[in-house]
Amino acid sequence: MPAGAAGDGEPAGAGGPDSTGIPNSTGGSDRGIGSDVRVDRTGPVATVTLDRPDRLNAQTPRTWAALREAGRSPPGDIRVVVVRGEGRAFSAGLDRAAFSPDGPLAGLATAPRERAEASIRGFQEAFGWLRRPDLVSVAAVQGHAIGAGFQLALACDLRVLADDALLCMAETTLGLVPDLGGTAPLVETVGYSRALEICLTGRRVGAGEALRLGLATVVVPRSELAAATDDLVAAVLAAPRDAAVETKALLLGARGRSLAEQEAAERAAQVRRLRDLAVAAGAAVPDD
Repeated sequence: MPAGAAGDGEPAGAGGPDSTGIPNSTGGSDRGIGSDVRVDRTGPVATVTLDRPDRLNAQTPRTWAALREAGRSPPGDIRVVVVRGEGRAFSAGLDRAAFSPDGPLAGLATAPRERAEASIRGFQEAFGWLRRPDLVSVAAVQGHAIGAGFQLALACDLRVLADDALLCMAETTLGLVPDLGGTAPLVETVGYSRALEICLTGRRVGAGEALRLGLATVVVPRSELAAATDDLVAAVLAAPRDAAVETKALLLGARGRSLAEQEAAERAAQVRRLRDLAVAAGAAVPDD
């Protein structure tokens, strides 16, 4: 079945995919005509904005196509991606109009299984690129982050929440499942039992509880969300890029390795870093 939870936004029609990407030049902006997503760049930081405030940034396959395109080939000097929503909500979830008889998701239930799963795989790619080791992704969340909105926030490495943020995994209560890659990071963050309770009840998790559960990196007053996000981004950028990339790769891979395998990965990464630093200082290193 299709991805995401029905959101609180009013229905809106969904069109075809628009092409958008991270601009190559600093200070640039890109947005496909009619796209639900705006992409801006300032130096090594790209800001991806869900831009349907009149619908509380409810998502459609067009949204996912734009997000997937943004992550397809980001410029090599981009280090941080900030994901935000325009207006009073981060994202109220999947636009219910997508399920209408003439909506873009209407045919998934009757499509051959392989074709339906391939479509959902494409939707998942819209979020999956945010976990790339060479990027650090930061979600700036205000108001509702429901269903697909919650999963988009979970796809990010770090989450700055305004004090009015409400997180909800509503899919199961609607007869569906979370299928945009949100189940794994939810379990990893809060544990199996709490993740199950959050999904099966579909209850809303406030900012304070999110902070206690580890779903929020920090919680700030709504008026300070942009400034707090900027501060976190600046702190992340203070770390040398190559060391940050190696560290994120180690942490991402840790859950799939034994302790011995993880220690071996640490050794290899550290040798690479030591040699890179030595070369930068003008020293010769072995070529092995």
